[in-house]
Amino acid sequence: MNTTTRQAVGRPSDAQLRDAIDGHLRTIANTVRHQQLQEAVTHAALQGGKRIRPLLALRCCALAGSDPMVALPAGCGFELIHAFSLVHDDLPALDDDEMRRGLPTVHKAFGESIGILCGDLLQSLAFETIASSPHPMEVLLELSRATNAMIEGQAWDTDGGFPEGLDEAERLELIHRNKTGALIRGAARAGAIAGGADDSTLDCVDRWSSAVGLMFQVVDDLLDETQSSEHLGKAAGKDREAGKLTFPGVHGLEGARKTVIRLEDVANEALAGFSEVAAPLRDLTHDLAKRTR
Repeated sequence: MNTTTRQAVGRPSDAQLRDAIDGHLRTIANTVRHQQLQEAVTHAALQGGKRIRPLLALRCCALAGSDPMVALPAGCGFELIHAFSLVHDDLPALDDDEMRRGLPTVHKAFGESIGILCGDLLQSLAFETIASSPHPMEVLLELSRATNAMIEGQAWDTDGGFPEGLDEAERLELIHRNKTGALIRGAARAGAIAGGADDSTLDCVDRWSSAVGLMFQVVDDLLDETQSSEHLGKAAGKDREAGKLTFPGVHGLEGARKTVIRLEDVANEALAGFSEVAAPLRDLTHDLAKRTR
């Protein structure tokens, strides 16, 4: 992403916020006493990654009128849940992946038992971290609901069991508004809540993050179809080969690209009532729509 040059004077850049996020995540990882588990947690949470969820939390905290650092515990809590979901998704019983972010997956690097325990620990560390957030009960509720939805989305994606009466497109959206979108929406809402957002601001954040969360997955599906495994740092084309529902598979490549444009428009419309304070979120919307990995 290239948002640094677009920052207003006095506003922290995305790179500065990511540095703060990484520092906080490292502090959390260093609290783990079991050496191999600590190494696995560090591998899962700090070896690569875009830090999208904590970055959204910090930016939405600023949208609510607070110092973005107020949302650091909330944002890092969501990043730890995201890391937990990836560690467990990669296990042989689920997606059975060997590479993540260009490195061996946790269970490949440390063994399957440590992989399972690392995912468990990342989840409990997330809740411990968020307990130090402003408005902790409200933020914890956002984390719990988003985590539950993410796990349900993974279950629909892996084992089916959909509600009756849904067509293929509706099943696809149900999967990814939960599996991918829920943590993005929850992180944005949690950041705004930590920053003391009023109901109107929280409603705008909710509409923006709902659109961005689904858009993120549509772009992911497009990249999975059009980029190499070497470029992505993970196996490309596995969902299609496994017969899973994807946006290009259901709507075609051109239809999926049109969906990205539509969701980007919806996200920008949600921010229409904000002035310069929303510029980082507008930039982030654009960058996520145009990302190449």
